[in-house]
Amino acid sequence: MNIISRPLSGVERTFSSDELIVSKTDTKGVITYANDIFIKMSGYTEAELLGQPHSLIRHPDMPRCVFKFLWDTIATGQEVFAYVVNRAKPGDHYWVFAHVTANYNRDRQIIGYSSNRRSPKKSAIDAIKPIYAQLLAEEQRHADRKAGLEASFKMLVDVVKNSGMSYEKLIFAL
Repeated sequence: MNIISRPLSGVERTFSSDELIVSKTDTKGVITYANDIFIKMSGYTEAELLGQPHSLIRHPDMPRCVFKFLWDTIATGQEVFAYVVNRAKPGDHYWVFAHVTANYNRDRQIIGYSSNRRSPKKSAIDAIKPIYAQLLAEEQRHADRKAGLEASFKMLVDVVKNSGMSYEKLIFAL
């Protein structure tokens, strides 16, 4: 299925603090489950979401290095939390506070991932936006995408290190 999202609209979508966006993917990030809140917020139908890579909702203002960190972490079976800006099909955007965990089979092998996303505090988004803007600028400063990803990932590691906190403590301090 060829799905085309519209150009960015600049419109921010929000959802209630009592709502929870839930999705599941296989180990490659292909969506295998989407709850009604995810469907509503993304602007896609369930049929359009299932079988598609989760990157379908990737917003261009979201630094790739954050996703590298996320994938590196969950691939080891550790949980991860992150602030993420997503792109809805109509071109709107919405922020989430994501909690991603691995799903296991009986042999304790990772068979996929679950993501529960809550509505983030405005103060946290205001704090993370300038960090993400710096990371994105670092990625885009390099003509080579791989070099940009590596440089921005190093910058992310330095931001965490300079905070004097672990990544998780920094995220929860925002």
